[in-house]
Amino acid sequence: MKRRQFLTLGTVALAAPALPSVTTTAYAVPPSDVVPPRAQIITLVRRVADQWIAGHTDSGDNGWARATFFSGLMAAYRLTNEKRYLDYTRSWAEKHRYGIREGVQTRHADNHNAIQAYLDLYDVEPSADKLTGATETLRRMVASSKIDDWWWDDALHMAMPPFARIGRLRNDPAYWSKLYRLYDDTKRRRGLWVPSSGLWYRDDRFLPGKIVSPNGKPVLWSRGNGWVAAGHVKTLKALPSGQANVAEYKTTLTQLVGALRPIQRADGFWNVNLGDPDHLPGPETSGTAFFCYATAYAVKTGLVPSATYRATAAKAWNGMVATAVHPDGFLGYVQKVGDRPESSQPVNYQSTADFGVGAFLLAGAELATLTT
Repeated sequence: MKRRQFLTLGTVALAAPALPSVTTTAYAVPPSDVVPPRAQIITLVRRVADQWIAGHTDSGDNGWARATFFSGLMAAYRLTNEKRYLDYTRSWAEKHRYGIREGVQTRHADNHNAIQAYLDLYDVEPSADKLTGATETLRRMVASSKIDDWWWDDALHMAMPPFARIGRLRNDPAYWSKLYRLYDDTKRRRGLWVPSSGLWYRDDRFLPGKIVSPNGKPVLWSRGNGWVAAGHVKTLKALPSGQANVAEYKTTLTQLVGALRPIQRADGFWNVNLGDPDHLPGPETSGTAFFCYATAYAVKTGLVPSATYRATAAKAWNGMVATAVHPDGFLGYVQKVGDRPESSQPVNYQSTADFGVGAFLLAGAELATLTT
C-alpha cells in the first residue's frame, strides 16, 4: 500500500542555524490535531507492540537499539498493565543476566542504554542483583575525572537517564554531578547545541563549515535531535525537582520543543534533516515519535502552552497512525541505523527497526497522559 507524502518548504542560514521558515503546501487529508481518546491510543500501542513481539521470539541482544525497544515496551506495560510485556522484558534481561554490553569497564553510552530497562524491571520487582552491573559501570565513571565520553548527541538518550536514576536510587548526588559534567562537555565544549535555534548537531563532523546538505544548508539530523529530546525527558522524570541542573535541562528541552513546532510537516511528521526540508523529504517515524513523546511531556508538565503544543503532539501521533502503522501493527517509515539523513535510505512504508518501535510506544504512553 502506498501513502501520499507531503512536503514542507523552508530555509535555514548556514552560519547560524535558526528555525527554518516553513511554507506549507497543499495536502490531501491533514492529520487531526486533537489528542485521540485514551482507549484508542492504548489499542494502537498494543497493536504495534504485539506485532513486534510476535515476529521476534528471540528477544535479541542488549545493545542500544533493542534496549530502546524495551524501554518503550516497559512504558507500554505501565500504560496497559499487560503482563506479557513485563514477562517478555524480564526474559530478555535474564537472558543477558542484567549485564552490560562489553562489560562493566565500558564507558560507551550505547552500552549503558540497557540500564533503563533494567531499572524499569527493578521498579516493578525490586532485587539488588538486577542492578549489580549497572551500578558498577556507572560507579567507575563517577570515580573517574574523564568527562569527554559523550561525543555524539545520541549518547544523551542512552546514558543521561541511567545516571539520573541510579543517583536517585542510591541517594548519591555524585551521579548527578558527573551526569552534568558529561552533558555540558557535549553541549558546550563540543558545541553540538545550537543556542540560536535549540537544535543539536549529531557530532562535530556536522558543525558549521563541515558537512552540509546538497543545498548547502545545515545537517541537523531528526533522530539525533529525537535522542536528545527523549534523553532530557527521561532525565527530568528521574531527578528531584530541586536538583541544581534541573532548570537548565527544562530550559533546553523547552527550547528544542519550541524549535520543532514551526518545522513540523503538514502530515504531522518531521523530515530527516531539520535544517533543510528539501534534503531527502518524506515521512520519518523514529524522530517524529521521539518529538511526539517530548512534546507531550512538555505539555503535561507545563513547560510549553497546552493550547498550542497539544496540537503539535496530536498531529505527530495521528500522522504516524495514519501513514506509518500497518493494519497488523507493523510500524513503517522508520529510518534504520545510521548517523545522518542519508543513512539507510530510502525510508519507506516497509522500513522498520526496534528502536523506532520503542520510540512509538514511548510516544503513545506519554500522549495518553494528556487524556486524563
